[in-house]
Amino acid sequence: MYAISLGDDGAELRPLEPWHAEEFLAHLDRGREFIGRFIPFGSESTDVPSARAELQKWADLRAAGTRSLHGLWLDGKLVGGVLFLNFDADGGTCEVGCWLEPAASGRGLVTRAMRILIDWAVEERGIHRVEWVAAAGNVPSLNVARRLGMSRDGVLREKRAHRGVRHDLEVWSLLAPEWRAARENASHRDH
Repeated sequence: MYAISLGDDGAELRPLEPWHAEEFLAHLDRGREFIGRFIPFGSESTDVPSARAELQKWADLRAAGTRSLHGLWLDGKLVGGVLFLNFDADGGTCEVGCWLEPAASGRGLVTRAMRILIDWAVEERGIHRVEWVAAAGNVPSLNVARRLGMSRDGVLREKRAHRGVRHDLEVWSLLAPEWRAARENASHRDH
């Protein structure tokens, strides 16, 4: 349907849909332990039917305009994704997030893809506040928030229990005027 290039390293942002169930499951199986360190994403997708059901649930949420998944492909192979959570166009807010298998980490894929998502949310849908929420121990995720120019709003102490551990959650945000100013500054530096 569409593929947005994320640079000259073969990385692309594409829709992640129910017909990708087998590829999605293979990707999760390659990265399940790494992905699941701080979030339960994909934990219910243990075979092709459950992976298809998970992707269908997200497709339905996308149709409702409240959440959506977007896959990251590297050299034609699904390696992770970015997503919108709690998308509220009327209220002007959304939360964004990501997941990645270990072999694809450290390449800036999430940051590059997230710039496209945030730009779309701000400019096309009128989102004013974009939030990023991650476990305090998830340093790579928090580093993405920093690279995107987000500000740390605070810490929700021991907010989420995952795998028997209560994690502090850091809340980061970016406001539409800040996003536009950063983009404008970047375009001036590029000229």
